[in-house]
Amino acid sequence: MGLFTRMSDIVQSNINALLDKAEDPEKMIKHLILEMQDTLVEVRSVAATVLADKKQIERRIHKLEIESTNWQNKAQIALQKDREDLARAALGEKQRVAQALDGLYEQLNEAQEAIGKLQNDSSQLNDKLLEAKAKQKTLMIKQRTQSTRLKLRSSDAYNKVDTAIVKFDQYERRIDDLEAQVDAFDLVSETKSLSAQFDELEANDEIEKQLTELRKKVA
Repeated sequence: MGLFTRMSDIVQSNINALLDKAEDPEKMIKHLILEMQDTLVEVRSVAATVLADKKQIERRIHKLEIESTNWQNKAQIALQKDREDLARAALGEKQRVAQALDGLYEQLNEAQEAIGKLQNDSSQLNDKLLEAKAKQKTLMIKQRTQSTRLKLRSSDAYNKVDTAIVKFDQYERRIDDLEAQVDAFDLVSETKSLSAQFDELEANDEIEKQLTELRKKVA
């Protein structure tokens, strides 16, 4: 697979879709990141080569432009000396240089286009790499969170919390029952015997005592 084709595939890829299909998302995202990093290294190497070629082409163009000017000057001098044959030969050399320059100008444009494409593609690839690393970090946090929750559920502390909640519910129920007994006494007719009224007071005192103890335990 060519470099540009591989870069295009990576840039256009949907990381979330790939991870949804993967059996092991963490392994998949790690593989993607490594592939992106390797591709970026290759892109930088290619870009360095193209830049070196561009500089060499520019140096050759500069030399030929100077040579073209020299042949033009020589043709003028030859005409001034009535040497049309030499002037014709000088213009012929200038034409040869011009043809060489046309080829170099074309190569320079191609190099500049290649550099522009490499810069654009490498920028997109780097953005994709940052996206993949952010996704990897999210997966790692999620995995650690799930592991922590699993350990907590299997620990004695989690079981103790469950037990405490159950006991608390039981205490609340007992308090409700005792308070209901107190309320029930209040509903009884006031026309009671003196003995019954004293019994009721004692019962109420006992209930209040139990309520106080239970409230302390709940608190």
